[in-house]
Amino acid sequence: MEKDRGFKSKYFNGQKAAHRRAVYKGCGYDPEDMNKPHIGIANTFSEASPGHAHFRPLVDAVKAGLWEAGGIPFEFGVPSTCGNIAIGTNCLRYEMAVRDVVCSSIEIVSKIQLFDGVVMTCGCDNIVPGTLMAAARLDIPSLLLTAGPMMAGNRKGKELVLSDVNERVFGRAAAKKEGNSQELLEMEQKECASFGACPVMGTANTMQIIAEAMGMTLPGTSVIPGVVTDKFVSARKTGRQIVEMVKNDRRVSSIITEGALKNAIMADLAIGGSTNAVLHILSIAKELELPVTLQDFDELSRRTPTITNLRPAGEYTVDKLYLAGGVPAILKQLENLINTQAQVCTGQTWEEILREVSKKPNLIVHSVESPICEDGGLAVLKGNLAERGAIIRTAAVKENMRHFKGPARVYDSDEEAFEALISGKIYAGDVIVIRYAGPRGAPGLVAVMLTADALVDLGLDTSVGLVTDGRFSGFNYGPIVGHVSPEASEGGMIAYVRDGDMIEVDIPNRTLRVDVGEEELDRRKQTTKLKETDVRAGILRLYANNSLSSDEGAAMQRWN
Repeated sequence: MEKDRGFKSKYFNGQKAAHRRAVYKGCGYDPEDMNKPHIGIANTFSEASPGHAHFRPLVDAVKAGLWEAGGIPFEFGVPSTCGNIAIGTNCLRYEMAVRDVVCSSIEIVSKIQLFDGVVMTCGCDNIVPGTLMAAARLDIPSLLLTAGPMMAGNRKGKELVLSDVNERVFGRAAAKKEGNSQELLEMEQKECASFGACPVMGTANTMQIIAEAMGMTLPGTSVIPGVVTDKFVSARKTGRQIVEMVKNDRRVSSIITEGALKNAIMADLAIGGSTNAVLHILSIAKELELPVTLQDFDELSRRTPTITNLRPAGEYTVDKLYLAGGVPAILKQLENLINTQAQVCTGQTWEEILREVSKKPNLIVHSVESPICEDGGLAVLKGNLAERGAIIRTAAVKENMRHFKGPARVYDSDEEAFEALISGKIYAGDVIVIRYAGPRGAPGLVAVMLTADALVDLGLDTSVGLVTDGRFSGFNYGPIVGHVSPEASEGGMIAYVRDGDMIEVDIPNRTLRVDVGEEELDRRKQTTKLKETDVRAGILRLYANNSLSSDEGAAMQRWN
C-alpha cells in the first residue's frame, strides 16, 4: 500500500479492482502499470484559438517526460475559448462562465478517474485561472503548462498585436473616420504571428506570469514563447516533475499559500497586469479558504512599484520578457518585498531560486529604485459609487486623468455606449457610465471592450472617463474604472446614476464618487425599477443565480 504517498493504486489492486483494470486495458494500457502514479493531463487544445492550437505536440512532450519518470499519462479534453471572437456580440457574456466550466470539468474528470496528480495546459484569459481554481479545489499534486506568449507581428517595421486591430475596428473604422481598408487588411494578416497568448500584458499573459509567481509552473517557464524549442523542453520537464510531486505528495495547498498569493498580487502590480487578475486571485483564494481580499491589492499597490516596460502600459511586447529573464528577473527585483520562503512546485523556495538570478535591470525589467511607476499597476477605489470597491489600471492612465471629474453619460450596455461614442455624442470631459454588465446583470460580468477600444483609437482616452460594473479586456487601458461593487442588478449606486450627475475619479486618494444628495438618492431608489436579465436557462442563468460579486471574485460559488 502506498497510502502515505497519496497514491490511489489501492483502487487498482486485487479482485475488487478488476472492473477498473478492465477499463484501462480497454484503453490500451498494460495492467502491470496500474501501480504507477496515475497522472491526468487536462488538455485545453483547440483549433479555434492560437493560445491553445499548439498543445497537441506539447502534451506529447509532457507524456514523454511522465513515462520517463515512471508515471502513466491519461489525457482528456477540456473546453477553451478565445473571447476575441465574440467581441461585438452578446455571446461575450459567456466568457467569465468559461472559467467555472474549465474548473469543474477538470474537477469532475480527476475525481471520477481517481488521478494521483494532474497537469493542466492553459493559455487564454479565463482558461489559466480556471485551471488554477481546479488545482486549488482538487488539492492534489498539480502543475500548469502555459501556452507562453505569441510572437509580435510586424507591418512595415512596426510591431503589431491583436489589440491594434481591435482598437482600429471599433474606433476610427466604426466611426467612419478611417477610410484605408487596405491598411486594416494588412494589419489583420500580420498581427497574430504565431501560436501563443496575445503578446501584450493582457489577461492571458498576466495570469501565466501569476501562475509562475505563485509556484504552479516550473520556474522560468511561463513566458517562454509558444513556438520556441525551450517550450517543448519545459513540457517534458513538467511531465517528470509531476511524478516527483506525486511521489512526495506535494499538494497544491502546500504551494498556494497566503504568502504565495500575495507574491502573485505583487507580481501582478509590478507588471501593470490586467484588472481581471483581481477577480481570479480572489477566486483562487476562496477555493483554498485563504484570507486574501480586495483590500490586499490596494495595500500592496501602495508599496509595490510597476517595474516592467511592457504593452499596453509600456513599450515592449511580452515575448521579449523571456529574453529579459522572465518571471525570476521580475521577482529578483522584488526580492525585498515578496515572501521568499514561499515554496514552488519543485519544493524549492523563491529564496533558493533567486540566488542564481541576476539583479541587473534591463530595458524591460527595471529596478525597484528606478521604476516605470512609483506605485503598483492597479488601485482599488471606494466611495458612494462603489461602496465595496472598484478597480482601475493605474499604470496605463495618463497623468492628466489620474484625477478627473465630469458629467455622467449613462447607458445600460456596452453596445449603447459604443454607438453614442462613434456617432459623436460623447464629448471631452464626459464620464461614460455602463451598468448592468456585472456578474448577475449581464449576466456574466461582461468585458465592455467596444467602448474601451473606441476611446483609445478615437484619441479620447486623455479626456473621457469610463465607469462600469462590468470588466475590461486585459488589452484595454486608459481612465477606465471597472468591477464597481455592488453592481446595478444588486441595487448598487450605479443603478441610480442619471445623465448629468457629476462623477469624480480620484486615483491618488482612491475614491470614486457621484454628487447626489441623500434625499435625491432615496427618491430615485423608490422610483427606479432595476433591470432584470433576459436569460432564463443555460449556463448564463446558472451563473446569474450563483455568482459571487466582483469584489469577491465573481465565481459561481454563491451556495457556499
